[in-house]
Amino acid sequence: MKKNMLWIILDIIFLIGFNIVFFVAGGTEHEASVWISYGFIHFAYLMLLITPFLTRKTTNTAVLGFPIYHISSLYFIAAFVLGLIFIFTHPVSYKTSLIVQVIAAGIYAVLLISHLLANESTADSIERHERELRYVKEASAKLKGIMESVNDKQLRRKVEELYDLLHSSPVRSSGSAREYESTVLELIDILDGNVRKNDIAAAEKTISKIKHNASERNRRLKAGY
Repeated sequence: MKKNMLWIILDIIFLIGFNIVFFVAGGTEHEASVWISYGFIHFAYLMLLITPFLTRKTTNTAVLGFPIYHISSLYFIAAFVLGLIFIFTHPVSYKTSLIVQVIAAGIYAVLLISHLLANESTADSIERHERELRYVKEASAKLKGIMESVNDKQLRRKVEELYDLLHSSPVRSSGSAREYESTVLELIDILDGNVRKNDIAAAEKTISKIKHNASERNRRLKAGY
């Protein structure tokens, strides 16, 4: 909580400093063009603060979020510089200030949204790949643990062969393959129980079932099902 409070204080330092300088040096009487720039500077800074929350949480959040934060940073700098120009020149007509700031905000919005859409697509691909990889990783890890507890040499060899089959399986998946993946994972849990009970006959039958389902899963993927 203390760390979060420090970040909040750090974030509002600019707002406090800018507003103190703005009102102490310039007072409260300003042209509309100045207030427009004042508002857009605050809007740009607010967008900079909320940018980290716009990126979907994945294992690559930092990588995906960097371009978004870079765009927001550039927009804030642009809005701040443009705002200072209008604040110091304080033109009587508000139109130029409004048009320039709206154009800058529009360019920012287009860039931001296009990158967010691209990030969503990338995040979907990452999550799908991680979900597909989970089958091979989870099945291999479970079998590795089972191998370490097998005492019978012949049964251990069969478990090792099964491990090689699953470990070398394609990591991609499909709708028709997921049913076999679930069955394989369930059968591995049953195999673990067979081994713990030292029921070699039952373990061999379970291994045969696992091989059948794993091979059928791989066959379907190769066939494009």
